[in-house]
Amino acid sequence: MPKARKSQISLSDTPYYHCVSRCVRRAFLCGTEHGKSFEHRRKWVEDRIHALSDVFAIEVCAYAVMSNHTHIVLHVNKEKAIALSTEEVIDRWHSLYRGTLLTQQYASPMTRKGLSESQIDTVENTAGVWRARLYDISWFMRALNEYIARAANKEDECTGHFWEGRFKSQALLDESALAACMAYVDLNPVRANVAKTPEASNHTSIQYRIRAARVGKTPKRLMPFAGNPQRDMQSGLPFTLSDYLQLVDTTSRYIHPAKHGKVESNTPHIQARLGIENEKWLTLTTQFEHCFKHAAGKVVHLEQYAHNQHQQRVHGRKSAMRLLG
Repeated sequence: MPKARKSQISLSDTPYYHCVSRCVRRAFLCGTEHGKSFEHRRKWVEDRIHALSDVFAIEVCAYAVMSNHTHIVLHVNKEKAIALSTEEVIDRWHSLYRGTLLTQQYASPMTRKGLSESQIDTVENTAGVWRARLYDISWFMRALNEYIARAANKEDECTGHFWEGRFKSQALLDESALAACMAYVDLNPVRANVAKTPEASNHTSIQYRIRAARVGKTPKRLMPFAGNPQRDMQSGLPFTLSDYLQLVDTTSRYIHPAKHGKVESNTPHIQARLGIENEKWLTLTTQFEHCFKHAAGKVVHLEQYAHNQHQQRVHGRKSAMRLLG
């Protein structure tokens, strides 16, 4: 029986989550089927992800838009949402939804003056509900998937479910799980043999990062790299961009079907730092979803997560012992 979504998301354990959405009956989100191309829908998804990263207090670490499913790694920034003023919360929410008559009046300086004290209290309470939604992964995924489903159904001139009933989420409990999952997501097109290199993987975060790096910029709509693995994980991704790019490039050489040779001695620094052997790392970055269920990380972190979630069993223990130590 599937776990309730609210019990899978535990910010006290980790702010990082891997979310996967699959089309119902494996229908085509993008790609080509029966001679009809749906490739333009990839940009729909990517543009929507970027737009939502500006609205929600949820940062995007990695994503990949595939033919019938999407991967996205998210970081929940609850502190950012709590720090938002009522005006900022309403402004963000109105960029996605109409809101209420009172919040529309409150948003305008001209009509706000005419609101009574009780009406302003109502607006404050409504903004409190919306503030909580701005750091809620379920609402982020809802705003993403509903938008794409409506657009696709309109184009296909049909109605009904476009996505499977629930998106799948995995808690990423430590740096090892985060790095492996991000590489797993970024290398999806290479693994599926639809791209020859990571930088040629269209509509992925790795391509977005590389394009920005080539002109000396940092992607505005992706979580930046903190560059210091000893810092608090919530301050930024605990790797440097150069280490992560080298990690992804080296991993892609192992799994690319046209490159059966071994990379000699240029093991990425980050991989050595995380203490994951090459063979185990390849298993993680090609079979991540199969290795772990609701949460991923080292055994000690899985045990703590299971304790916090009141689980009788520690799911993924064997995979963690075998792959992460």
